[in-house]
Amino acid sequence: MKINPESETIDMLAKTILVAARTAPKAKGKDDIVTALLETEDVETLASAMEEMAERKGDGFTFFNRDAQNVRNADAVLLIGFKTESVVGLNCGACGFESCKDMLQQSKVNVDFTGPHCSFKYIDMGIALGSAAARAKDLCVDNRVMYSVGAGALSAGLLDADIACGMPLSIKGKNLFFDRK
Repeated sequence: MKINPESETIDMLAKTILVAARTAPKAKGKDDIVTALLETEDVETLASAMEEMAERKGDGFTFFNRDAQNVRNADAVLLIGFKTESVVGLNCGACGFESCKDMLQQSKVNVDFTGPHCSFKYIDMGIALGSAAARAKDLCVDNRVMYSVGAGALSAGLLDADIACGMPLSIKGKNLFFDRK
């Protein structure tokens, strides 16, 4: 008899959740989404980077410390982001520039994330994150999409992306991400 065998399924469930992110609809069918499932040894690297960011960013960013503890307590951590220099080519202005060409000529800034980018790439990432969260819900896996986890992962060099969010996963008896303090 195996007691509590559900804990052995987390890697398979995490990969299934990433399938939902990968297959989510993308503008013009162009897939610039980047995904990752952290290895056990990467978890402490990520959590430490998040704590360093909390200290560096100062007041208003202490939630990075709380989220770092969520990462440590999670059963798995997913990263979903994008890396691209491409645009959809609609000249829609949603990026804040009159044309795609104007946006592409701007100098990139790099704070927590790198930008500007075509707004449709952000929408694609949002749809991928939503699809992943929905799949996690369907699989009864507790999860939470976190900016702090993505920013920490990029700061630590764990993912080659322009922007990312993290999604810690948990299959414990109580949702770790529900009543966080």
